[in-house]
Parts: sequence; structure tokens; C-alpha cells
Amino acid sequence: MDNDKHLKGTTTVGIVCSDGVVLATEQRATMGNFIASKTAKKIYQIDDLVGMTTAGSVGDAQQIVRVISVESKLFKMRRQESVTIKGIATLLSNLLSGQRYYPLMVQLLIGGFDKNGPAVYSLDALGGKIEETKAVSTGSGSPMAYGVLEDRYKDDMTVEEGVDLAIRALHNAMKRDSASGEGIDVVVITKDKYERLDQEEVKEKRKALY
Repeated sequence: MDNDKHLKGTTTVGIVCSDGVVLATEQRATMGNFIASKTAKKIYQIDDLVGMTTAGSVGDAQQIVRVISVESKLFKMRRQESVTIKGIATLLSNLLSGQRYYPLMVQLLIGGFDKNGPAVYSLDALGGKIEETKAVSTGSGSPMAYGVLEDRYKDDMTVEEGVDLAIRALHNAMKRDSASGEGIDVVVITKDKYERLDQEEVKEKRKALY
């Protein structure tokens, strides 16, 4: 049996900033009450300037990542340009809704920077798609994360401010949600780069919250 298929329990955050997008997750994967991993990967790079966070079944998420990465590469080969964030969200929505009778047990955030600027979309297991214009959270700890996001989000935030807010939201969720893990993974996407923050930098920012 593929244990990976059943790893779940997560909090993810996506924040739309004036100059880019911040995607962040904690890093624990659980099987029931058993902690299966404290360094589970939940943010995947889909294209040069596009990332996706996953909450739910790790096996299902990895299957989706493989399919959507290939689709975005094919699009780029055919059109000589990258697919938009909205286009990838639509592809994901179609993929998920096509599995309606055997749903893929995931909640996804897709975010990045394209010719239209920064964008984040959230998708549910049945393919429901919402464009998020501010901040969004998915997963078991999202109610706690939303408390921080709604309190502290402001229009025209920079990605630096977005990083601090994402870490604060996840830090609070992890204190209160047993299925959310210890470490925090943060990705910043601007018009120039897709960057995963160094773990030491994340730890320093968390320490400043105490």
C-alpha cells in the first residue's frame, strides 16, 4: 500500500502583493494521529514563475503536479509563451472536475506572476475555482490562519510584508492545529524570479514573533 497516498493535514497560505505573490505552507504530513513527516513538500514549482500549494492527499497532489507541469510545458512549446495563472487554474479546474466520481482529495492554491501581474487562485477537490484578490488559506489550520490574515492584510503590501504576514499566519495556525507541522516553507514569486526562502531566514522571522 502506498502510505504516501494517505498523508494529510496542512495549513497553506497565499498572499497577493503589489509586486508579486507569497505562497507558504507548514511542513508536517500526518496519517491519522501519526506524524509521518516533519519536512513534507507542499509547494511545487509548476512553471518558471508559477507555484502551487497542496493540502490533503500527498499522493493525489503529486499526481496533479506531474500532469499540470507537463501541460504548462506543452503550452509553452506550442505558443512560445507561458500559460497565464488563470489558464493554469482553468486546466486544474478541468482536471479536478473530470474526477468527480473519484475525486482527488486536495485543496490547491495556484499563484505566480504573468503578463497580467500577480495572481492567486484557490481550487477545491471538485474543481471549484476562485480568484483570490487579497489573502487566502486552505487546510486544517486555515480558520486560525484567516484570523491573522484578515486582521493584518492591507492593500498594496510588498512581498517582504507578505512574507512576514504569511509566516505570522502559519505560526499561529501551527500553535493551535495538531495536524499542522513545525517547519514553514515560503516561496516568493515576482516578475523576475521564483525564490524559496532559506530555512534559517524563516526561523529568524519566526523568532521575532515571540
